[in-house]
Amino acid sequence: MARILLTGATGFVGRAVRPALERAGWQVRGLSRDVGRARARWNDLEWVEGDVADPSACARALAGCDAALYLVHGLGGGADLRRREVAAARVFAAAASAAGELRRIVYLGGVAPPGANSEHLQSRLAVGEALRSGPVPTIELRASMIVGHGSLSWLVVRDLAARLPVMVLPRWLRSRTEPVAIDDVVIALTRALALERTGSAWFDIPGPEVLTGKQILEETARVMGLRRPLSLDVPLLTPHLSALWVRFVTRADWSVARRIVVGLEHDLLAESDRFWTLIGHPLRVPFAEAARRALAAEEREGVPVRGPWGVVERVLAAH
Repeated sequence: MARILLTGATGFVGRAVRPALERAGWQVRGLSRDVGRARARWNDLEWVEGDVADPSACARALAGCDAALYLVHGLGGGADLRRREVAAARVFAAAASAAGELRRIVYLGGVAPPGANSEHLQSRLAVGEALRSGPVPTIELRASMIVGHGSLSWLVVRDLAARLPVMVLPRWLRSRTEPVAIDDVVIALTRALALERTGSAWFDIPGPEVLTGKQILEETARVMGLRRPLSLDVPLLTPHLSALWVRFVTRADWSVARRIVVGLEHDLLAESDRFWTLIGHPLRVPFAEAARRALAAEEREGVPVRGPWGVVERVLAAH
């Protein structure tokens, strides 16, 4: 049985893709900085302890593997985020080459327009370039907002829609994106492993609709059965200022939420959707259905739907 190294195995996408990999016949090995915690969640998985920035850990984890999924992203703070992320990707690419048996790396990155000033979006592009520059053929898949329970960008959107009776409409909510369901992302990742192609390449994996931030919030509220938020147009409210009030609305860590909001300043649109045709998956999940599935997953885990008073509670708690 072919073995695959799954980095980021305990993260949102890693948790979603693991069952699909096993159904496809892969023997999955996980890489985690905290093996004890990882084993507590998945004790039936083979684990290697370490970090992608550690050459020896990468060598141990990649030994005997035929492929690897690189699902590691840094959303924390620090001015040197991009440098650290690229350095780790280069370490991983070098270890993958030295392993000798690796046929392919598949990396999940992000869409970013030319000239975007979002540090974390530019970091994702730079990581993809570093991996593709290595000797092991690498397929980089670029997604914008991924819709699913556990997605940080979905968490921000879901909380905004659930908790704001009045929606302040800064200019960044006019920016467009193509949200993609986690179910489609899982299909893209698993089929990229088997894609008949030599060398490295990158592909966009957009969802089936182009939506503005305002439309995403309104549709999310509708799917949740909530009244459509009243919109107030405030064109001078920048993403940086918006992030200050977003911190009172979302359960996501503020440093993460801030990076997501700042990244929405520009359109995040795919150059092409041809990857879906290449893998024989042209029909994708519409946003409303992806939102329903994400909310259903939340309900199964007992996550409550909180109304607009959550904003007041957070403001009071912060003072």
